[in-house]
Amino acid sequence: MKEDFLHHVWKFLKFNTSSLETTDGVSLSIVQVGQHNLNAGPDFFNGQVRVNDQLWAGNVEIHIKSSDWYAHRHEEDPAYDNVVLHVVWEHDVDVFTKDGNPLPTLVLKGRVMKQTLDAYHQLFGIKKQWINCEPSFDTVDSFTISNWIERLFIERVETKNKLLLSLLSDSKNDWEALLFVLLCKNFGLKVNGASFLSIGQSIDFSVARKCAATTKSLEALLYGQAGFLQAEMDDFYFSEIKKEYHFLKAKYKLDNTSVIAPKYFRLRPPNFPTIRLSQLAGLYAKQKELFVSVISAKTLEEYYAIFEVSASEYWDTHYNYGVISAKRKKKLTKDFIHLLLVNTVIPLKYSYAKYQGKDISEALFELASSIPAEGNSIIKKFNALKKVANSALDSQGLLQLKNGYCDKKRCFHCAIGNSLIGK
Repeated sequence: MKEDFLHHVWKFLKFNTSSLETTDGVSLSIVQVGQHNLNAGPDFFNGQVRVNDQLWAGNVEIHIKSSDWYAHRHEEDPAYDNVVLHVVWEHDVDVFTKDGNPLPTLVLKGRVMKQTLDAYHQLFGIKKQWINCEPSFDTVDSFTISNWIERLFIERVETKNKLLLSLLSDSKNDWEALLFVLLCKNFGLKVNGASFLSIGQSIDFSVARKCAATTKSLEALLYGQAGFLQAEMDDFYFSEIKKEYHFLKAKYKLDNTSVIAPKYFRLRPPNFPTIRLSQLAGLYAKQKELFVSVISAKTLEEYYAIFEVSASEYWDTHYNYGVISAKRKKKLTKDFIHLLLVNTVIPLKYSYAKYQGKDISEALFELASSIPAEGNSIIKKFNALKKVANSALDSQGLLQLKNGYCDKKRCFHCAIGNSLIGK
Protein backbone atom coordinates (compact mmCIF):
# COMPACT_ATOMS: atom_id res chain seq x y z
CA MET A 1 0.00 0.00 0.00
CA LYS A 2 1.33 3.44 -0.98
CA GLU A 3 0.48 6.65 0.83
CA ASP A 4 -0.12 8.35 -2.53
CA PHE A 5 -2.95 5.87 -3.11
CA LEU A 6 -4.62 6.93 0.14
CA HIS A 7 -4.25 10.58 -0.94
CA HIS A 8 -6.14 9.68 -4.13
CA VAL A 9 -8.82 7.78 -2.20
CA TRP A 10 -9.36 10.69 0.18
CA LYS A 11 -9.19 13.41 -2.49
CA PHE A 12 -11.83 11.77 -4.69
CA LEU A 13 -13.80 10.10 -1.87
CA LYS A 14 -13.25 6.63 -3.32
CA PHE A 15 -14.59 4.95 -0.19
CA ASN A 16 -17.86 4.29 1.58
CA THR A 17 -18.69 7.55 3.37
CA SER A 18 -21.87 6.38 5.08
CA SER A 19 -22.00 5.99 8.88
CA LEU A 20 -18.43 7.16 9.39
CA GLU A 21 -16.91 6.94 12.86
CA THR A 22 -13.57 7.80 14.39
CA THR A 23 -11.54 5.06 16.05
CA ASP A 24 -13.07 5.93 19.42
CA GLY A 25 -16.64 5.51 18.09
CA VAL A 26 -17.54 9.17 17.54
CA SER A 27 -19.70 10.03 14.52
CA LEU A 28 -17.87 11.72 11.67
CA SER A 29 -18.92 13.39 8.41
CA ILE A 30 -16.80 15.01 5.71
CA VAL A 31 -17.71 18.52 4.60
CA GLN A 32 -14.61 19.31 2.50
CA VAL A 33 -11.60 17.09 1.85
CA GLY A 34 -9.35 20.16 1.60
CA GLN A 35 -6.66 21.28 -0.81
CA HIS A 36 -4.03 18.68 -1.73
CA ASN A 37 -0.59 19.84 -0.57
CA LEU A 38 2.29 18.51 -2.69
CA ASN A 39 4.97 20.23 -0.59
CA ALA A 40 6.16 19.85 3.01
CA GLY A 41 3.53 19.91 5.74
CA PRO A 42 0.11 18.28 6.21
CA ASP A 43 -1.27 16.39 3.19
CA PHE A 44 -4.47 18.45 2.80
CA PHE A 45 -5.03 22.07 3.81
CA ASN A 46 -8.30 23.67 4.85
CA GLY A 47 -10.37 20.53 5.23
CA GLN A 48 -13.71 20.57 7.06
CA VAL A 49 -15.20 17.70 9.09
CA ARG A 50 -18.00 17.30 11.61
CA VAL A 51 -17.10 15.31 14.71
CA ASN A 52 -20.14 14.68 16.94
CA ASP A 53 -21.93 17.50 15.07
CA GLN A 54 -19.11 19.93 15.89
CA LEU A 55 -17.65 21.52 12.72
CA TRP A 56 -13.87 21.52 12.63
CA ALA A 57 -11.83 23.35 9.98
CA GLY A 58 -8.15 22.64 9.56
CA ASN A 59 -5.68 20.27 7.98
CA VAL A 60 -5.88 16.55 7.24
CA GLU A 61 -2.90 14.19 7.55
CA ILE A 62 -2.82 10.77 5.89
CA HIS A 63 -0.68 7.74 6.80
CA ILE A 64 -0.57 4.00 6.17
CA LYS A 65 -0.46 3.36 9.95
CA SER A 66 -1.36 5.65 12.82
CA SER A 67 2.12 5.12 14.30
CA ASP A 68 3.61 6.85 11.25
CA TRP A 69 2.62 10.09 12.99
CA TYR A 70 5.34 9.42 15.56
CA ALA A 71 7.70 7.76 13.07
CA HIS A 72 7.65 11.02 11.07
CA ARG A 73 7.96 13.05 14.33
CA HIS A 74 4.92 15.19 13.56
CA GLU A 75 4.34 15.67 17.29
CA GLU A 76 7.47 17.88 17.29
CA ASP A 77 6.49 19.96 14.25
CA PRO A 78 4.24 23.04 14.76
CA ALA A 79 3.08 22.71 11.12
CA TYR A 80 0.90 19.80 12.28
CA ASP A 81 -0.72 21.55 15.25
CA ASN A 82 -3.77 22.44 13.16
CA VAL A 83 -4.52 18.87 11.97
CA VAL A 84 -8.20 18.14 12.69
CA LEU A 85 -8.37 14.61 11.23
CA HIS A 86 -5.90 11.74 10.89
CA VAL A 87 -6.81 9.40 8.01
CA VAL A 88 -5.08 5.98 8.04
CA TRP A 89 -5.27 2.58 6.42
CA GLU A 90 -4.63 0.77 9.70
CA HIS A 91 -4.95 2.00 13.28
CA ASP A 92 -2.18 0.63 15.49
CA VAL A 93 -1.68 3.37 18.10
CA ASP A 94 -3.58 6.35 19.50
CA VAL A 95 -2.30 9.78 18.51
CA PHE A 96 -2.70 12.82 20.74
CA THR A 97 -2.67 16.54 20.03
CA LYS A 98 -0.13 18.81 21.75
CA ASP A 99 -2.71 19.60 24.49
CA GLY A 100 -3.22 15.91 25.24
CA ASN A 101 -6.53 15.25 23.47
CA PRO A 102 -6.99 12.23 21.15
CA LEU A 103 -6.64 13.22 17.49
CA PRO A 104 -9.80 12.14 15.60
CA THR A 105 -8.77 9.22 13.38
CA LEU A 106 -10.60 7.62 10.43
CA VAL A 107 -9.65 4.12 9.24
CA LEU A 108 -10.09 3.50 5.50
CA LYS A 109 -9.37 -0.22 5.45
CA GLY A 110 -12.56 -2.08 4.61
CA ARG A 111 -14.20 1.04 3.17
CA VAL A 112 -12.34 1.53 -0.14
CA MET A 113 -14.33 0.51 -3.22
CA LYS A 114 -13.32 -2.89 -4.59
CA GLN A 115 -12.87 -1.66 -8.15
CA THR A 116 -10.55 1.07 -6.89
CA LEU A 117 -8.43 -1.48 -5.01
CA ASP A 118 -8.38 -3.79 -8.02
CA ALA A 119 -7.22 -0.94 -10.26
CA TYR A 120 -4.54 -0.04 -7.71
CA HIS A 121 -3.20 -3.62 -7.55
CA GLN A 122 -3.22 -3.86 -11.35
CA LEU A 123 -1.23 -0.62 -11.58
CA PHE A 124 1.37 -1.46 -8.93
CA GLY A 125 1.17 -5.23 -8.54
CA ILE A 126 2.93 -6.35 -11.73
CA LYS A 127 6.71 -6.17 -11.63
CA LYS A 128 9.32 -5.59 -14.36
CA GLN A 129 7.19 -3.38 -16.57
CA TRP A 130 8.50 -0.47 -18.61
CA ILE A 131 5.86 1.74 -16.99
CA ASN A 132 3.26 0.78 -14.37
CA CYS A 133 0.30 1.24 -16.70
CA GLU A 134 1.88 -0.59 -19.64
CA PRO A 135 -0.90 -3.24 -19.90
CA SER A 136 -3.64 -0.58 -19.69
CA PHE A 137 -2.14 2.44 -21.45
CA ASP A 138 -4.00 1.78 -24.69
CA THR A 139 -7.35 1.80 -22.83
CA VAL A 140 -6.99 5.44 -21.76
CA ASP A 141 -9.04 7.72 -23.99
CA SER A 142 -7.09 9.94 -26.37
CA PHE A 143 -8.68 13.14 -25.03
CA THR A 144 -7.31 12.50 -21.53
CA ILE A 145 -3.85 11.74 -22.93
CA SER A 146 -3.68 14.75 -25.27
CA ASN A 147 -4.81 17.20 -22.59
CA TRP A 148 -2.28 15.80 -20.13
CA ILE A 149 0.50 15.92 -22.73
CA GLU A 150 -0.16 19.63 -23.31
CA ARG A 151 0.22 20.30 -19.59
CA LEU A 152 3.39 18.20 -19.48
CA PHE A 153 4.82 20.08 -22.47
CA ILE A 154 4.56 23.36 -20.55
CA GLU A 155 5.87 21.66 -17.42
CA ARG A 156 8.94 20.51 -19.37
CA VAL A 157 9.50 23.99 -20.83
CA GLU A 158 9.13 25.45 -17.33
CA THR A 159 11.78 23.01 -16.06
CA LYS A 160 14.14 24.19 -18.81
CA ASN A 161 13.32 27.78 -17.87
CA LYS A 162 15.17 27.31 -14.57
CA LEU A 163 18.37 26.41 -16.44
CA LEU A 164 17.89 29.34 -18.80
CA LEU A 165 17.50 31.81 -15.95
CA SER A 166 20.75 30.54 -14.44
CA LEU A 167 22.55 30.89 -17.78
CA LEU A 168 20.99 34.34 -18.25
CA SER A 169 22.48 35.44 -14.95
CA ASP A 170 25.87 34.10 -16.03
CA SER A 171 25.44 36.06 -19.28
CA LYS A 172 24.91 39.35 -17.38
CA ASN A 173 21.21 39.36 -18.30
CA ASP A 174 22.04 39.69 -22.00
CA TRP A 175 19.45 37.67 -23.94
CA GLU A 176 21.55 37.61 -27.10
CA ALA A 177 24.47 36.21 -25.10
CA LEU A 178 22.09 33.63 -23.63
CA LEU A 179 21.02 32.55 -27.12
CA PHE A 180 24.68 32.16 -28.08
CA VAL A 181 25.53 29.80 -25.20
CA LEU A 182 22.29 27.85 -25.75
CA LEU A 183 23.10 27.35 -29.41
CA CYS A 184 26.65 26.34 -28.52
CA LYS A 185 25.28 23.72 -26.13
CA ASN A 186 22.70 22.34 -28.52
CA PHE A 187 24.94 22.34 -31.59
CA GLY A 188 27.00 19.88 -29.54
CA LEU A 189 24.00 17.54 -29.18
CA LYS A 190 24.08 14.98 -26.38
CA VAL A 191 27.72 13.86 -26.76
CA ASN A 192 29.32 17.31 -26.92
CA GLY A 193 26.64 19.45 -25.30
CA ALA A 194 28.63 20.10 -22.13
CA SER A 195 31.82 20.66 -24.11
CA PHE A 196 30.24 23.15 -26.53
CA LEU A 197 28.55 24.94 -23.63
CA SER A 198 31.94 25.37 -21.97
CA ILE A 199 33.29 26.79 -25.24
CA GLY A 200 30.45 29.31 -25.42
CA GLN A 201 30.89 30.29 -21.78
CA SER A 202 34.63 30.83 -22.28
CA ILE A 203 33.92 33.60 -24.80
CA ASP A 204 32.53 37.01 -23.95
CA PHE A 205 29.63 37.48 -26.35
CA SER A 206 30.88 40.94 -27.32
CA VAL A 207 33.99 39.20 -28.70
CA ALA A 208 31.91 36.60 -30.54
CA ARG A 209 29.78 39.38 -32.03
CA LYS A 210 32.86 41.17 -33.38
CA CYS A 211 34.34 37.97 -34.77
CA ALA A 212 31.06 37.16 -36.49
CA ALA A 213 31.92 39.77 -39.12
CA THR A 214 33.39 36.83 -41.07
CA THR A 215 32.91 33.07 -40.84
CA LYS A 216 36.68 32.58 -40.83
CA SER A 217 37.22 34.81 -37.79
CA LEU A 218 34.44 33.20 -35.77
CA GLU A 219 35.59 29.70 -36.80
CA ALA A 220 39.10 30.57 -35.59
CA LEU A 221 37.66 31.76 -32.26
CA LEU A 222 35.57 28.62 -31.73
CA TYR A 223 38.21 26.13 -32.91
CA GLY A 224 40.93 27.82 -30.87
CA GLN A 225 38.84 27.81 -27.70
CA ALA A 226 38.00 24.14 -28.37
CA GLY A 227 41.72 23.34 -28.44
CA PHE A 228 41.77 22.19 -32.07
CA LEU A 229 44.58 24.48 -33.21
CA GLN A 230 47.51 23.34 -31.10
CA ALA A 231 49.04 20.86 -33.58
CA GLU A 232 51.43 21.57 -36.45
CA MET A 233 49.94 20.62 -39.82
CA ASP A 234 50.76 21.07 -43.49
CA ASP A 235 47.33 22.39 -44.41
CA PHE A 236 46.83 25.92 -45.74
CA TYR A 237 43.38 26.48 -44.19
CA PHE A 238 44.46 25.12 -40.83
CA SER A 239 47.46 27.45 -40.85
CA GLU A 240 45.29 30.44 -41.70
CA ILE A 241 42.77 29.66 -38.96
CA LYS A 242 45.54 29.06 -36.44
CA LYS A 243 47.20 32.38 -37.31
CA GLU A 244 43.86 34.17 -36.92
CA TYR A 245 43.24 32.58 -33.53
CA HIS A 246 46.65 33.61 -32.18
CA PHE A 247 45.82 37.19 -33.18
CA LEU A 248 42.40 37.02 -31.48
CA LYS A 249 43.81 35.35 -28.37
CA ALA A 250 46.34 38.14 -27.88
CA LYS A 251 43.86 40.91 -28.74
CA TYR A 252 41.04 39.75 -26.44
CA LYS A 253 43.15 37.95 -23.81
CA LEU A 254 41.30 34.70 -24.41
CA ASP A 255 41.54 31.76 -22.01
CA ASN A 256 40.31 28.21 -22.64
CA THR A 257 41.62 26.39 -19.57
CA SER A 258 38.05 25.71 -18.39
CA VAL A 259 36.89 24.26 -21.72
CA ILE A 260 35.90 20.58 -21.85
CA ALA A 261 37.58 18.92 -24.83
CA PRO A 262 35.08 17.89 -27.55
CA LYS A 263 34.71 14.19 -28.37
CA TYR A 264 34.62 12.31 -31.67
CA PHE A 265 33.95 8.86 -30.21
CA ARG A 266 30.86 7.15 -31.68
CA LEU A 267 29.86 10.21 -33.67
CA ARG A 268 28.78 10.05 -37.29
CA PRO A 269 30.98 12.36 -39.43
CA PRO A 270 28.19 14.94 -39.99
CA ASN A 271 28.13 15.42 -36.19
CA PHE A 272 31.90 15.86 -35.82
CA PRO A 273 32.62 18.92 -33.67
CA THR A 274 34.61 20.47 -36.52
CA ILE A 275 31.51 20.47 -38.73
CA ARG A 276 29.07 21.64 -36.05
CA LEU A 277 31.29 24.54 -34.93
CA SER A 278 31.72 25.68 -38.53
CA GLN A 279 27.95 25.60 -39.06
CA LEU A 280 27.48 27.63 -35.88
CA ALA A 281 30.01 30.18 -37.12
CA GLY A 282 28.21 30.32 -40.45
CA LEU A 283 24.90 30.97 -38.71
CA TYR A 284 26.23 33.99 -36.82
CA ALA A 285 28.06 35.31 -39.87
CA LYS A 286 24.79 35.15 -41.82
CA GLN A 287 22.34 36.39 -39.14
CA LYS A 288 23.53 39.69 -37.66
CA GLU A 289 20.45 40.07 -35.43
CA LEU A 290 19.86 36.43 -34.61
CA PHE A 291 18.04 36.92 -31.31
CA VAL A 292 15.52 39.32 -32.88
CA SER A 293 14.98 36.93 -35.79
CA VAL A 294 14.44 33.93 -33.52
CA ILE A 295 12.00 35.74 -31.22
CA SER A 296 10.06 37.31 -34.11
CA ALA A 297 9.66 34.19 -36.27
CA LYS A 298 6.45 32.21 -35.89
CA THR A 299 6.26 29.51 -38.53
CA LEU A 300 8.39 26.48 -39.28
CA GLU A 301 9.18 27.90 -42.73
CA GLU A 302 10.56 31.10 -41.18
CA TYR A 303 12.85 29.06 -38.96
CA TYR A 304 14.04 26.96 -41.89
CA ALA A 305 15.10 30.21 -43.56
CA ILE A 306 16.94 31.43 -40.45
CA PHE A 307 18.87 28.19 -40.00
CA GLU A 308 19.61 27.61 -43.68
CA VAL A 309 23.40 27.56 -43.25
CA SER A 310 26.32 25.31 -44.13
CA ALA A 311 29.82 24.68 -42.86
CA SER A 312 32.43 26.79 -44.67
CA GLU A 313 33.74 25.77 -48.08
CA TYR A 314 36.82 24.00 -46.69
CA TRP A 315 34.54 21.43 -45.03
CA ASP A 316 32.92 20.52 -48.35
CA THR A 317 35.87 18.14 -48.79
CA HIS A 318 36.84 17.55 -45.16
CA TYR A 319 35.44 16.28 -41.87
CA ASN A 320 38.68 16.96 -40.03
CA TYR A 321 41.73 19.09 -40.74
CA GLY A 322 44.13 17.66 -43.28
CA VAL A 323 42.01 14.63 -44.24
CA ILE A 324 40.30 14.93 -47.63
CA SER A 325 36.89 13.28 -48.12
CA ALA A 326 34.31 13.09 -50.90
CA LYS A 327 32.87 16.50 -51.74
CA ARG A 328 29.61 17.24 -49.96
CA LYS A 329 27.98 20.44 -48.72
CA LYS A 330 27.52 20.21 -44.94
CA LYS A 331 24.16 21.98 -44.50
CA LEU A 332 22.02 21.94 -41.39
CA THR A 333 19.40 19.26 -42.01
CA LYS A 334 15.74 19.77 -41.19
CA ASP A 335 16.02 17.10 -38.48
CA PHE A 336 18.83 19.06 -36.83
CA ILE A 337 16.87 22.31 -37.12
CA HIS A 338 13.93 20.59 -35.41
CA LEU A 339 16.21 19.70 -32.49
CA LEU A 340 17.37 23.32 -32.27
CA LEU A 341 13.77 24.50 -32.22
CA VAL A 342 12.77 22.07 -29.48
CA ASN A 343 15.83 22.49 -27.27
CA THR A 344 16.77 26.12 -27.90
CA VAL A 345 14.13 28.25 -29.60
CA ILE A 346 10.98 27.13 -27.78
CA PRO A 347 12.50 27.32 -24.26
CA LEU A 348 14.05 30.71 -25.11
CA LYS A 349 10.79 32.16 -26.47
CA TYR A 350 8.94 30.89 -23.38
CA SER A 351 11.48 32.38 -20.97
CA TYR A 352 11.67 35.70 -22.77
CA ALA A 353 7.87 36.03 -22.87
CA LYS A 354 7.58 35.11 -19.20
CA TYR A 355 10.29 37.67 -18.38
CA GLN A 356 8.08 40.26 -20.10
CA GLY A 357 4.97 39.07 -18.26
CA LYS A 358 3.42 37.49 -21.37
CA ASP A 359 1.81 34.09 -21.91
CA ILE A 360 2.61 32.63 -25.34
CA SER A 361 1.60 29.04 -24.56
CA GLU A 362 -0.81 28.83 -27.50
CA ALA A 363 1.82 30.09 -29.95
CA LEU A 364 4.30 27.53 -28.61
CA PHE A 365 1.68 24.76 -28.91
CA GLU A 366 1.18 25.75 -32.53
CA LEU A 367 4.92 25.81 -33.31
CA ALA A 368 5.64 22.53 -31.49
CA SER A 369 2.67 20.89 -33.23
CA SER A 370 4.19 21.75 -36.62
CA ILE A 371 7.47 19.99 -35.77
CA PRO A 372 7.66 16.20 -36.28
CA ALA A 373 7.90 14.04 -33.16
CA GLU A 374 11.32 12.92 -32.03
CA GLY A 375 12.19 9.32 -32.78
CA ASN A 376 14.07 8.25 -29.66
CA SER A 377 13.53 4.96 -27.85
CA ILE A 378 11.10 6.40 -25.27
CA ILE A 379 8.80 7.85 -27.92
CA LYS A 380 8.91 4.65 -29.97
CA LYS A 381 7.93 2.64 -26.89
CA PHE A 382 4.96 4.89 -26.09
CA ASN A 383 3.82 4.70 -29.72
CA ALA A 384 4.06 0.92 -29.58
CA LEU A 385 1.60 0.94 -26.66
CA LYS A 386 -0.68 3.45 -28.37
CA LYS A 387 -0.07 5.90 -31.22
CA VAL A 388 0.18 9.11 -29.21
CA ALA A 389 3.22 11.03 -30.54
CA ASN A 390 2.49 12.88 -33.77
CA SER A 391 4.46 16.06 -33.15
CA ALA A 392 7.24 17.56 -31.02
CA LEU A 393 4.56 18.82 -28.62
CA ASP A 394 3.56 15.19 -28.01
CA SER A 395 7.09 13.81 -27.80
CA GLN A 396 8.27 16.52 -25.39
CA GLY A 397 5.22 15.92 -23.20
CA LEU A 398 5.85 12.18 -23.24
CA LEU A 399 9.49 12.64 -22.25
CA GLN A 400 8.30 14.68 -19.27
CA LEU A 401 5.76 11.97 -18.47
CA LYS A 402 8.37 9.19 -18.53
CA ASN A 403 11.10 11.04 -16.64
CA GLY A 404 8.98 13.02 -14.21
CA TYR A 405 6.16 10.58 -13.46
CA CYS A 406 6.57 7.00 -14.74
CA ASP A 407 10.17 6.52 -13.61
CA LYS A 408 9.35 8.04 -10.21
CA LYS A 409 6.13 6.00 -9.80
CA ARG A 410 4.09 9.20 -9.46
CA CYS A 411 1.00 7.57 -10.92
CA PHE A 412 -1.37 9.36 -8.54
CA HIS A 413 -0.08 12.74 -9.71
CA CYS A 414 -0.63 11.73 -13.33
CA ALA A 415 -3.89 12.22 -15.25
CA ILE A 416 -3.39 8.85 -16.96
CA GLY A 417 -2.84 7.04 -13.66
CA ASN A 418 -5.83 8.77 -12.09
CA SER A 419 -7.95 7.83 -15.10
CA LEU A 420 -7.07 4.16 -14.69
CA ILE A 421 -7.65 4.18 -10.93
CA GLY A 422 -10.92 6.05 -11.55
CA LYS A 423 -12.15 3.21 -13.73
